Amino acid sequence: MTLDASKFGRQPSVTLQRRLTEQYRRFSWTATPSESIYAGITISLSEQRGSTIAVAIRDATYLLDFIEKKYGPEEHQPCSAEAVDFIISQLKCYAEKHMEKVVGIAMHKHVASLCPSLCSRLWAELDIIPLVLPGLSLLGRFASNGRGQSRPWEMKDIDEQAESMARKCVRLFGPENCPLLQVGNMGIVEVDTDFHVRLTNLSDFERTVSAATWKACNYFAEDLKQRGVKIAFFSATPQGGGVALMRHALLRFSHSLGTDIKWYVPRPRPGVFRVTKRKHNILQGITPPEERLTTDDSNLLAAWIEDNVKRYWSVPGGPLRAPAEGGADVLVVDDPQMPGLIPIAKKIAPDRPIIFRSHIQIRSDLVDQPGTSQAEAWKFMWKNVKQADCFIAHPVKAFVPRDVPSEMVGYMPATTDWLDGLNKDMRDWDIAHYGRLFNVACKNSDMPQIHHPDDQYIVQIARFDPSKGILDVLEAYRKFHHRLTRERPDLTPPKLLICGHGSVDDPDGAVVYDQIVNHIETQIPHLRELVCAVRLRPSDQVLNAVLSKAIIALQLSTREGFEVKVSEAIHKGVPVIATRAGGLPLQIEDNLNGFLVDVGDTDTVAQRLFELLTNKALYRRISDYAKSHVFDEVSTVGNALSWLYLASKFTSDGDVKPNEQWINSLAFAESGVSIPPDMPRLTREVEVERMG
Repeated sequence: MTLDASKFGRQPSVTLQRRLTEQYRRFSWTATPSESIYAGITISLSEQRGSTIAVAIRDATYLLDFIEKKYGPEEHQPCSAEAVDFIISQLKCYAEKHMEKVVGIAMHKHVASLCPSLCSRLWAELDIIPLVLPGLSLLGRFASNGRGQSRPWEMKDIDEQAESMARKCVRLFGPENCPLLQVGNMGIVEVDTDFHVRLTNLSDFERTVSAATWKACNYFAEDLKQRGVKIAFFSATPQGGGVALMRHALLRFSHSLGTDIKWYVPRPRPGVFRVTKRKHNILQGITPPEERLTTDDSNLLAAWIEDNVKRYWSVPGGPLRAPAEGGADVLVVDDPQMPGLIPIAKKIAPDRPIIFRSHIQIRSDLVDQPGTSQAEAWKFMWKNVKQADCFIAHPVKAFVPRDVPSEMVGYMPATTDWLDGLNKDMRDWDIAHYGRLFNVACKNSDMPQIHHPDDQYIVQIARFDPSKGILDVLEAYRKFHHRLTRERPDLTPPKLLICGHGSVDDPDGAVVYDQIVNHIETQIPHLRELVCAVRLRPSDQVLNAVLSKAIIALQLSTREGFEVKVSEAIHKGVPVIATRAGGLPLQIEDNLNGFLVDVGDTDTVAQRLFELLTNKALYRRISDYAKSHVFDEVSTVGNALSWLYLASKFTSDGDVKPNEQWINSLAFAESGVSIPPDMPRLTREVEVERMG
């Protein structure tokens, strides 16, 4: 019997379908998680010889299925859009029929060229990570080292090509089905597997912002491209925290835009991140007064930076070489953990501009008091930072110690990316997949599961960090639950979900998590089955799913830089209740897209929770306003606008004096692009006396 290759031949399990169909139809999070599968694709489009589209499906071990769609020379030949539609529909139907999750798909670069919309549609519509393999000479990087020499790619049959792509796709992924992070020579972060993973294109980014922001951003991009300006960012870690998330997104956009931005991280060293976290906590004022940075701590940090400079960054071809020798034209020290890099870089190239970015809430009031641990930590940091040309801070004046001259201070918020796994819109089928993975994490942590769609829940997404106010979250929920069950016994109380990722430079996470679990078990045991606190493995889409289906988001930090999770919730239309800590009030228009409360005011938090849950008109008004008032300034393109402006000005005028202004505003003024009066803008001032 001849097999029909024009259709997938694998049959799903009847037993499995009988058991799970209803749960999958309801997008239930309590169902068994889907198995992961991978795909490979190849296409040949030719009016003379006919066209063929081939897709191979496999799991991590075996080839599972194959389809080959042929169009004879006498038939209508599919255009690029029709080919993409065919691939999208086949993968969607296959995954739903077999109740499996297509995690990634690999293709040769000629396929991506033939179908330029394929990659972004796979990512946006089906949550499939597309891997575009480069020229044939580089395919070996993704292939195993066999003894025999493989046949040339062009000599392989199309089914063999598709299956080969599927095998290479499997090798892209590590634990949690996340693409393996690549850090290359000299500590350069190879974002998106050195841009072989293609999640977006330039038009996707353009749709995320207003025409004014897009025009201003391109104004500076064109200048930098014409002059060949090279920008190098330096931060402590390549993933796990807000800095890394922003840089992955910025470099992804920069690659599409054609600007030359690279990002470097140091090789880790034992003990370093414990010291950097201690310094971080001291500057935020959340450590005991007796906890100090020691001389040994300072020496360890200095030696760590010097070693990386000597071994990686100052060698020929390194980013710290003088610009005339091929080094970067502008340096950005993107982390308070690495100020020791500044004097070394200045010694190598004294005239090269260096921008320092501080992304934490520095307790400048304590820094100004001689003898405090904050004053000592700042003194160690400032002796290096003062040699920078520009000091970028979150947009709160109180975050900047008095030592910093006002003329070198510029304000820039943290940002997020509307197209990445944390924020993109996902269909309910994919959200349910990640919800089931979340429930597996809950079960493994002995925590209550979320029985969506039957359960409602309130969420705070944040690291388990001493400054995130998690005990206040628990106390506010206790008060809210008590009132709701007393006054509205007809309503089922929503659950409380507290979750977040960890990071390599976050050694306090396990300690704080244990404190939270102990508090739940000893102080509010009657709520044990309603409160879920779980540390999640790295998966952006799991957090996306959790936030997407939450009814209310909390951010009750006691100390905060600019927690962009607030803007992410606003973007999804989820009402937010947040404290006035740090930069949180800049993102919330009180009583419009959420509510602001004083730090530690758990009574008001409980009151707002009660109002939102019992007043549907209020909830709808807050949610609708939030979705229609998203700020360009917290987007990747808005972030790029600020950095491209700084690079352009520093390398053309040679001197930039922000004078405590927002970099975004300066960029618009310099570009000549007018800010539309109806464009939503972040609040420009905070009430410092109410920050806590």
